Amino acid sequence: MNKIEAIIRPEKLNAVKDALSDAGLPGINVAQVTGRGAQRGIEVGGPRGVAGSYVVDMLPKVKLETVVRDEDTRKAIDIIVETSRTGNIGDGKIFITPVANAIRIRTGEEGEIAL
Repeated sequence: MNKIEAIIRPEKLNAVKDALSDAGLPGINVAQVTGRGAQRGIEVGGPRGVAGSYVVDMLPKVKLETVVRDEDTRKAIDIIVETSRTGNIGDGKIFITPVANAIRIRTGEEGEIAL
């Protein structure tokens, strides 16, 4: 099993969520986050250096998390990339981490069956 964490543009969340669900991967957690990377923020207000302009260097993003079976990892990654890509700086990042176990609290089931 692998945990996939994807930081994406907020406006892409519904498309990614729907595409994952359509592919049989409906389980996700979502959190609103702020961050910065290569995009380094955006300038707001007037022209650079003019009074009243400022740089917003922490931009709103969405952090999507899902845990999938090993054999579904590539499919989930491809769906997230294809669905959230705009081709512009700030599209986001995906991180993959191995998961040793999963436990369904309600039943006590463990492993992939608990997903």
